[in-house]
Amino acid sequence: MKASETNLLHFLRASQQFIIPIYQRNYSWSKKECQQLFDDTLRVGENTQVTSHFVGSFVYIEKGLYHVSTNSSLMVIDGQQRLTTITLLLEALAREVGDEEPVNGLTAAKIRRYYLFDEQEDGDDRFKMLLTKTDKETLLAIVQQHDKPIEYSTQLIQNFDFFVEEIKKLSSERLNALCVGLSKLTAVDIALDRDQDNPQLIFESMNSTGMELSQTDLIRNYVLMGLEAPHQKELYEKYWRPMEQGFGMHSYSSNFDSYMRHYLTVKTGEIPKISAVYEAFKSYAQPKIETHGVDSLVQDLQSFSRHYCAFALDAEKDKGLADAFRDLRELKGDVVYPLLLELYDDYITGLLPQDDLETTVRLIESYIFRRAVCGIPTNSMNKTFSNFSKGLEKDHYLESIKASFQLLPSYRRFPTDEEFKRELVLRDLYNFQRRSYWLRRLENHGKKERVQVDEYTIEHIMPQNENLSEEWREALGSDWERIHQTKLHTLGNLTLTAYNSEYSDRPFIEKRDLEIKDSKLGLRKIGFKFSTLRLNEGLAGIQVWDEAAINKRASNLADIAPSVWPSPDLSPESLEQWRPKPTEMRPNYTIDDHPNLKTDTEVRLLFDALRSELKALDPCVSEEFTKLYVAFKAETNFVDVVPRTKRLNLVLNLAFHELQDPRAIAEDVTGVGMWGNGDVLIYFDSLDTLPYIVGLIRQSLDKQLGDS
Repeated sequence: MKASETNLLHFLRASQQFIIPIYQRNYSWSKKECQQLFDDTLRVGENTQVTSHFVGSFVYIEKGLYHVSTNSSLMVIDGQQRLTTITLLLEALAREVGDEEPVNGLTAAKIRRYYLFDEQEDGDDRFKMLLTKTDKETLLAIVQQHDKPIEYSTQLIQNFDFFVEEIKKLSSERLNALCVGLSKLTAVDIALDRDQDNPQLIFESMNSTGMELSQTDLIRNYVLMGLEAPHQKELYEKYWRPMEQGFGMHSYSSNFDSYMRHYLTVKTGEIPKISAVYEAFKSYAQPKIETHGVDSLVQDLQSFSRHYCAFALDAEKDKGLADAFRDLRELKGDVVYPLLLELYDDYITGLLPQDDLETTVRLIESYIFRRAVCGIPTNSMNKTFSNFSKGLEKDHYLESIKASFQLLPSYRRFPTDEEFKRELVLRDLYNFQRRSYWLRRLENHGKKERVQVDEYTIEHIMPQNENLSEEWREALGSDWERIHQTKLHTLGNLTLTAYNSEYSDRPFIEKRDLEIKDSKLGLRKIGFKFSTLRLNEGLAGIQVWDEAAINKRASNLADIAPSVWPSPDLSPESLEQWRPKPTEMRPNYTIDDHPNLKTDTEVRLLFDALRSELKALDPCVSEEFTKLYVAFKAETNFVDVVPRTKRLNLVLNLAFHELQDPRAIAEDVTGVGMWGNGDVLIYFDSLDTLPYIVGLIRQSLDKQLGDS
């Protein structure tokens, strides 16, 4: 590596050509970064006390595999955003200064000849800077003063227009200051030798002064940077470019980061943190590349990306599957995406029939919605779905999926029809996070002609107004306040209408039979009894809207719900075949088998207090007495309590380095033989430390539930 400080304009003039390799991200600086560069340049130009302003480093490969032409082109691996932006600024300046020369070397002709292109060269060799794909054509049009291409980079055009407008606002004196500021800009020139330096390691360690690199940038560079130029181009154009286009160029980075996290979960069985996707990818990819080659890895990435686009980005062509995926997305069910990647891959390869995939997606949707209605905590769902496929037998795919749902433990359970219907009737569904979703699904289930729910508003049949009219109070009866308070936002009192403002707080009979004379449309029949919506069926025959009517309508709608959100339907006999067989009979230990936990002892008081706190952590927590300790479990043991004569030894099922322990009371017992499961030991001998200790134990539980 050769690094030296240099004047920016001298650096640009001395370099014959900068090329941005195909694996680099598109130009992405926003107006904010451009404004900062412009203001900084103007500021140092106006301040005679400041002799220079540092704009960052430029890292490029000087020779070796990346020596792609005979004219000493430099392959830029860090600094392309700044180089491109300065190019835009120079072109905008050239258009303003014309033949004047505020600073030596900054007439329009010299700016173009020194810093933008060389008229003596031919073709692409003429231009000082070559970007990739759409960015390339747009930048060349700008520096040649041509019309923008049909497909152009909006970011380049917007930022160039910004510089043009800002420069036009400057007085003659401030324009000179801008030119002086440009002459004061400095950078670090870092030239790499491909035969000696590792560009990827250097790229990772660069502390860029521009926009932070995304996980996407790092992964793409890791895969493509080390390849020879022809191989780079082949993989990029055959696999990576189609993947970018599938995700959508404007949201590619955010979509790719999410996709890669789900992809790695499928491939490794572990859920990487969103901020550590790149590190997880390197750990996964390196042995794959060594064994099967980089082509195989990139092909697999692109193949699974098509699956992801189908269900996550609305690219599915089959209408039934597309509708199912759309409903699932409305529930924000992205925790199921690792499972869907595997299911969709098996669908594409013919292992999972299309009808069975659609049935499975509907079961997943039902599982998420039923649990939300029943108020079951969601903090274990990502673990549920990341490990779900491990229990599947793909020779009996759909049946094993249904069995897996039906055999989930109580805190992960698939709510039964009875539980679901009961909670659906009682729950406040108006303030439900996705109320338009459940109304739309109830209304459109089984219909070929779908109702666009967005065109309607939610109507409270019994009005929300706390000051109910005398007619409403009389209809509800003497207990009207309780009924209004408890039934207002529930299933039985909610419907859809296009005439919310016309209904207002009218009595029920008026809402039911409402007709309005319109000067243009004539008589309009808009009451409930004229509605074509399924949700309003039956309202025409109701005479009084009271608690009984609300309850009856709620019950009727709830009876429909299990067909809208179905449950797995294996018979008890079929399910029994899928139930894991017990391996051995275990002794049934109780608290009485632990002499140190005798009633009224100091240790028993500690245990009872701890036990109460642990069971309150989550509804899924259970306890199991063994011969040597008491295990508190979710998926498995998250803490084991070993009763001693004067204290409780707590063993957390957690790696020691994963524990956040500001008071440093825990001990690392990794590799030490002892009772319990885990690498963390804590002594509990005083109730004063209970809140802090429970906080430590919670970390073990959260990790197990996938909620850390």
